[in-house]
Amino acid sequence: MTDRRDFVRNLPKAELHLHIEGTLEPEMMLELAGRNGVELPYPDIDSVREAYRFTDLQSFLDVYYAGAAALCTTQDFHDLMGAYLARAHADGVVRAEIFFDPQTHTARGVGFDVFMPGYLSAIQEAGAETGISVGMIMCFLRHLGPEAAEQTWSEAEPWLDDILAIGLDSSERGFPPEPFAPVYAQARSAGLHLVAHAGEEGPPAHIRASLDVLGCERIDHGVRCEEDPELVERLRAQQIPLTVCPLSNLALKGVERLEDHNLGRLLDAGLRVCVNSDDPAYFGGYVADNYLAIAEALGLSNAQLITLARNSLEASFAPRDQIDQWLSRLPAG
Repeated sequence: MTDRRDFVRNLPKAELHLHIEGTLEPEMMLELAGRNGVELPYPDIDSVREAYRFTDLQSFLDVYYAGAAALCTTQDFHDLMGAYLARAHADGVVRAEIFFDPQTHTARGVGFDVFMPGYLSAIQEAGAETGISVGMIMCFLRHLGPEAAEQTWSEAEPWLDDILAIGLDSSERGFPPEPFAPVYAQARSAGLHLVAHAGEEGPPAHIRASLDVLGCERIDHGVRCEEDPELVERLRAQQIPLTVCPLSNLALKGVERLEDHNLGRLLDAGLRVCVNSDDPAYFGGYVADNYLAIAEALGLSNAQLITLARNSLEASFAPRDQIDQWLSRLPAG
């Protein structure tokens, strides 16, 4: 396993489905709560870890939002981003396109002028130290509705030069993509890339709507596409990327066992799937852990792991010359 871990970590790869708030490890959560005087419903590490045993997406989100209350100052957001980027670099990530949820913070009175400088300073430091390339994806919480998304878009306008794309996350069940079309149109007009969570808990119709109504270039999760063979063929023919998160799907009961995951079938069908960690502090592993876990569960070859890394780089929104440089470092396979 050590040799396989080294092989995975040495693959240059992109992580395209990572929520920065989902990298808040229990130790950091308690440390930040202590220094900020925030009272959490978890008195110690053991109670935090117990809370991390989820039954579905909503039970995870309840803990996720409670933990985010510990993030209060620019330094907090700097520390959170810096810790993730160090882990990502150690896992061979050369490009990270990172989700952040402004509404999780603005609802608490913590504004863009607090979290954005923290994130951006950590990104600048990590880039200088390791060369890691980073883009920021601003997500809207779909359960708060399109009007709240429009408000967040307005608040974000002074920071658009620092935002790569917009996304749509949070509870998918009962919250289809179509109502968010107007704010996506604004983002498209501003030159931002477009992605959305779809086909995790929600049906294949959410994937179609994300493509056809929102205009998304990439689908986050997308694993339920298999229920619609015509959609699978479209995803293959158009090489629309799916940012798949195996350990997340396992933790949230999307699959009962990793051996049942459909990533291998999607890969064999020629879809542009890639492997990501989603909310690694909560789901038991960062990106290399996800590669190793799914490889073992599905019996993936090294050549297939190389394909997954290649897919991740090709699916990124990085400049083409950078992508080509990273691709040139992949072993033949």
